[in-house]
Amino acid sequence: AQEKKIFTVQGPYPIIRRLLRARGWVERKLPSVGRQPEQPRGDQSKQQLQTGPSNGGGRQREEEEEQDEDPSGIHDLMSYLARDQLPNFIWTNFLEAMDQELLQEDSVVNHYARVDAFTTKEGLCLSLQNLPWIEQADPNTFFPRCYRLGNVDDREAFIEDFRLTAARSLLKFALEEAGDRPVRTEQVPNSAKGAGESQGSHPKHSTAPPGSLLYPELVEEALEVCKEHLGVLQHQDIDRSTPSPCRTCIDWDRFLQQYYHVAHEGAGLALSRQQQKQCQSLLQSLAEKLPQLDMEGKLNVWILKPGAESQGRGIICMTRLEEMLQLAWSCTAPSVQVGRWVVQKYVEQLLPIFGTKFDIRQWFVVTDWKPLTVWFYQDCYLRFCSRPFSLHHLERARHLCNVSVQKWYKTSPDQDPRVPPDKIWSKEQFQEYLAQLGQADAWHQVLVPGMKAAILNTLRSARDRVGFRKGSFELYGADFLVGEDCQPWLLEINSCPTMSPSSAVTRRLCANVQRDTLRLVLDRKDDPTCSIGAFELIYKE
Repeated sequence: AQEKKIFTVQGPYPIIRRLLRARGWVERKLPSVGRQPEQPRGDQSKQQLQTGPSNGGGRQREEEEEQDEDPSGIHDLMSYLARDQLPNFIWTNFLEAMDQELLQEDSVVNHYARVDAFTTKEGLCLSLQNLPWIEQADPNTFFPRCYRLGNVDDREAFIEDFRLTAARSLLKFALEEAGDRPVRTEQVPNSAKGAGESQGSHPKHSTAPPGSLLYPELVEEALEVCKEHLGVLQHQDIDRSTPSPCRTCIDWDRFLQQYYHVAHEGAGLALSRQQQKQCQSLLQSLAEKLPQLDMEGKLNVWILKPGAESQGRGIICMTRLEEMLQLAWSCTAPSVQVGRWVVQKYVEQLLPIFGTKFDIRQWFVVTDWKPLTVWFYQDCYLRFCSRPFSLHHLERARHLCNVSVQKWYKTSPDQDPRVPPDKIWSKEQFQEYLAQLGQADAWHQVLVPGMKAAILNTLRSARDRVGFRKGSFELYGADFLVGEDCQPWLLEINSCPTMSPSSAVTRRLCANVQRDTLRLVLDRKDDPTCSIGAFELIYKE
C-alpha cells in the first residue's frame, strides 16, 4: 500500500507548505479560524506578533504568495479530498495550539512537550543551576549567572552575588584610577589617622578630580570582603554549604551607596601603593576561580527578565540592588509577578561591531532524546542594536538585539554608518570582520566550539524534564552574546524561532533552514545518504 502523505501546517509557514507539496504531500487544512491562532510566547513570528502599521502587510503577503502557487486550485481540491484523513506530519508554531485528536501514534510532529525546562528564562536558569550535579561542566563558563527572584534561596544568593561583584568592581576601579594618575605615597602622620583606619599608607592627595567625594576606607573593606570570598572559593565543596563572605561586619547598605558614588557618579578612591599591589594579586587569584570575572566589568549592571516572556518583553537593565528588588516585588502583571522574574549578570565586556552591540541567532535540531541526538546548523546570523553601545545609557535600543524590539527604533544619528540599515549580518560578514580584527581563527576555534558545548550542556541539564516522544523533532534558536575575548555566552533558547524574514540575509537563511530541516526529518528516513544541507550531527549518545 502506498504510504499516506498527509500534512498539517499551523502558523505562518508558507515555505514548509510549499516544500511538502513539492514532495507530493497533501495538506489537510485546518478550519480557517484555527489557521492563525494567537501566537505563543515563543520567539515565533516576531514580525507578526508585535507588528506596527509599517509591517502590517506581512501576513497578507505570505497568504498571497500561497494563493499564486495554486492557480488551478488543484491543492485546494486535494485538501478537500483529504479533509477526513489524519495527518502523518504536523508543523505547528506551538504544541498547545494543536488539536490533540489529529495526533496519531506514528505522526511526525515538530515539537516536544515540556521544553520550557530550557526554552523559558526561568526554566533555563533552574536547569543550568543543576548542571554540575548532572555533568562535569560548569555553567559559569558559558551562561551568565542567573537567579530566580521568586525563590527565597535564589534571591538571597543574588543579593550576596551583587554585593561581592560590587566589591570586586571597586578593586577594578581602584586599579584603573591608580593607573590613570600616579598614586602619591607620602605617609599620613599616625596622629592624623582615625582609630578605625588600617595602618597601611594612604595617599595624602587624592587621585580623584578636585571636589569629588573620597572614600579611603572603601578599598580596604572591598579587599577584606574579596579575601574572605577567595578563601571560600579555595575550599569550596559542591556538597557542603560554605560560610558566606557577606555575613561580615560590613555595613552593606552604606558600602553599596558609596560604591554607587564611585561607579556611577565619579567619586574618587584613595589608594596606597600597598593596596594597589593587593588589588592586583587578589583579582588575579579570583580570576582563576571565577570564569566570569573578566566579562562582568565593573559597573555591576544586571538584566531583569520576566521568566516566561520572549521577544524582549519586560526586559530592563539596572545597576542598583534595592531598585531591582523593588521592581520585582511591585510588578503586578500576571506574566511578571515576582515568582516569574529572573535576574542575570549583564555581559559588560562584550565585543561590539562598529561600537554597536550584537548577538548571534544559532539554530539546532533535536531529533531524539533517548538517545539524545543533536544537529547543529552551520549557518547563522547576527542581529544589531540601533544605537551605539554604552553602559552609561541602559535603554533597550542599545542593549536588546531582538528584531521584535529593534524594529520600533530608528537608527540613531550617532550610529556608525557601517552598521547595516536592516541590522542583520550574515556569518560570512562577521568572519570577515573578525579577520580585520586579527581574529580570523576565532570563529572556528572559539565561537563555534563554545556554542556547541553550551547547547549540549543545556540539553543534558534539562533532558529529564522534557516530554519525550518518538517521531517528534524540534528546531530551536539559541541566542549568544560574544565577549571581548570572542567567548560565546548563551542568553536563551527559543522553541519557536521566527521564520519571518526581516532582511535579505534572513530571507535566505530562514528558507534554507526550513528546507534542510525537512530533509533531515523526512528525506533521511527513505534515503540515509541524502543531503541534509548545513546540518551537522554533533551529538548522539
